[in-house]
Amino acid sequence: MSQITVRPLSDLRPGDMAVVMEVQAQGPVRRRLLEMGFVRGASLKVEKLAPLGDPMELVIKGYHLSLRRDEGQCILVSPEGAE
Repeated sequence: MSQITVRPLSDLRPGDMAVVMEVQAQGPVRRRLLEMGFVRGASLKVEKLAPLGDPMELVIKGYHLSLRRDEGQCILVSPEGAE
């Protein structure tokens, strides 16, 4: 039986790929993240980080998205190949 590694999206580095496992945010922030495509099972890739590491640029569902690291803390992902 394999154990799935889950960690916050904000821990990923450029080039990392992952699958969304859970969105822990509440209220309007949660709704906005879900509308942007952060739903369970969605694949994403970290394209790059800003010079100071905030925000991070992602590709999810075929489009580029910038996300602040504090928002990324609320999104739990399973890095691809980490099973």
